[in-house]
Amino acid sequence: MSVSTARPGPLSGCTIAVTAHRRADDLIAAFERRGAKVLHAPTLQIVPVADDHALLEATRRVIANPPDDVVVTTAVGFRGWIEAADSAGLAADLLGTLEQSRILARGPKARGAIRAAGLVEHWSARSETTVEVVDWLRDQGVSGRKIVVQLHGLSDPALQDSLRTAGASVRGLEVYRWGPAPDPALVERMIGQIGTGAVDAVVHTSAPGAQAMLDSAALTGQYDALIAALKSGRVLNACVGPVTAGPFVNLGLEPLVPDRFRLGALIRIVTDRLTDDNARSIETEHGQLVIRGGAAVLDGVVLPLGPGPRAVLAALVAAGGDVVSRPELLAVLPGAEDVHAVEVTVNRLRTAIGKPELVRTVVRRGYRLAVEAAGVPS
Repeated sequence: MSVSTARPGPLSGCTIAVTAHRRADDLIAAFERRGAKVLHAPTLQIVPVADDHALLEATRRVIANPPDDVVVTTAVGFRGWIEAADSAGLAADLLGTLEQSRILARGPKARGAIRAAGLVEHWSARSETTVEVVDWLRDQGVSGRKIVVQLHGLSDPALQDSLRTAGASVRGLEVYRWGPAPDPALVERMIGQIGTGAVDAVVHTSAPGAQAMLDSAALTGQYDALIAALKSGRVLNACVGPVTAGPFVNLGLEPLVPDRFRLGALIRIVTDRLTDDNARSIETEHGQLVIRGGAAVLDGVVLPLGPGPRAVLAALVAAGGDVVSRPELLAVLPGAEDVHAVEVTVNRLRTAIGKPELVRTVVRRGYRLAVEAAGVPS
């Protein structure tokens, strides 16, 4: 799991987990520019088959037996297909064949790749789902038609079967496939941090990647903690679109999804949500204090905190300046057994903050924050 170095920005102090393999660099760079620390642990990896003889043989069959309809499901897949054909000297013949076919795009990104190849799509799905493409084809009538479907990493064979049932001849063409995580141990550690609330957000760009995170959590005994963290809202769970959100929706979760299913919109909505600090911030005598996943921000200064000090500080912020007893703080400390651990952790917190007077001792009662609020005694 690579960990980026943050710079000052609106997301200063935030930690964001990125599960993507493809285009992860774009997400990481965007969040880093906004000041976030990024944990990158791809839950899957794309395995191209551009050199696979099966892809080239399938391409030759398409050229020899031209389809009536071609369904383009992903931009990366379609571009990879054309590039593989070009490397084998088949690009001109393939493009000539596709020009004579009715090309259907699953969405804007697929449509862009089609046009970049000098072709024009006949129709494009608004929902950006293969289901809508299949429904459209069935409505048009497919009996006797030859259809080629450019497959993506999590293709649903039932959709192709529904076209066959309607009388079509369907061929799937695989350009890339999803492989296992490059480093499962990194994914396991990331899931552990999500489960403990040590990250502020986890961001997904594909349904297979989202499902792989859930599967990995189940295999490593972290499933319940992960689901509890996502349900509680302690960790923002964000997906680029409704298809990506599907594995979570199926579990009754409600991930954050932007109105436009694009990386730019995803970055904006995550940034907006994380910078809405009303629920996790308080005005103190030393400036605004904001709680983040693995840090706190006091008057614009990021203060890295360990799990114990952060848990104590979060409880004090939630109390809004009221006294929090030692037993109450003991209850939020992971692994602590007696109130002495609370005192040690408070001292560590004061040292980390650099302003010991921010956390005040109330004799025989507990601790509270020195907040900027009328009526709160000094």
